[in-house]
Amino acid sequence: MEYIDYYKTLGITKAASQSDIKKAFRKLARKYHPDVNPNDAEAERKFKEINEAHEVLGNTENRKKYDEYGKDWQHADEIEKARKAQRQRGFERQHTGGYGEHDFSDFFEAMFGGRSTSGFSGGRQVRFRGQDYNAELKLQLSDVYKTHKRTLKVNSKSIRITIPAGIENGQTIKIKGHGGPGRNGGPKGDLFITFSIVNNTPFKRDGNNLYRTVDLDLYTAVLGGDITVQTFDGKAKLKVKPETQNGTKVKLKSKGFPIYKKSGQFGDLYITYNIKTPTNLTNKEKELFEELAKLKAT
Repeated sequence: MEYIDYYKTLGITKAASQSDIKKAFRKLARKYHPDVNPNDAEAERKFKEINEAHEVLGNTENRKKYDEYGKDWQHADEIEKARKAQRQRGFERQHTGGYGEHDFSDFFEAMFGGRSTSGFSGGRQVRFRGQDYNAELKLQLSDVYKTHKRTLKVNSKSIRITIPAGIENGQTIKIKGHGGPGRNGGPKGDLFITFSIVNNTPFKRDGNNLYRTVDLDLYTAVLGGDITVQTFDGKAKLKVKPETQNGTKVKLKSKGFPIYKKSGQFGDLYITYNIKTPTNLTNKEKELFEELAKLKAT
């Protein structure tokens, strides 16, 4: 596996705090996001690299392993166990007249190429977990409004997964056992799928809540009345109060986005009224407005 300098990918140094890492990730993710760079293969590649770097450095445990083991950080636990076992065997053999510690196979050579692990640990092979895979799945916002199944192709293999309603942009889920093969009979790695959600709707999503602006004619704003607005999955009737002001917000409870892995629960929908000034007035309409202006002035 080729070594990738994740610190360089995010444009930070090893002295960076977790807060610095998060800030650098957000800044670069906005810059290279597919929504901002449509049909740009280089930006898409950079976006994947940035997500991978954040997955490692943004997690304190993963970062610690990466700092110590570099490209082999995913095998840190296995390495530590094998080292501990090797030290223990060396100690036992030195005190029972057996072989010294120098007689053991080089652990890293045994793990990553060179001599066979047969004979290491008294003829037993050390098993290593397979490499984790990372993939990105691009979906429309409407795709994640309902739970559904989808078939993906990863390394020429078809995988059927369930995508829960309410999943968020940038969220990553783990598919256990669909990563690289293990070594020496070790378990397979996992597949991590990061979702890139494109929003081509008139709704703005913020967590579980949705927001949209609705035009309201001046006459309804002044006199009040009933209107019908489009929700994400249908329509809803609203009663407009007389003398409604421009920018007025109303909340439609439970008409927002599904809450992730909470069946039947939804956020709220917030409607902001944008009052439209009438145009192309007839002479009669102008006269009536003039009359209103005179009445207000008296």
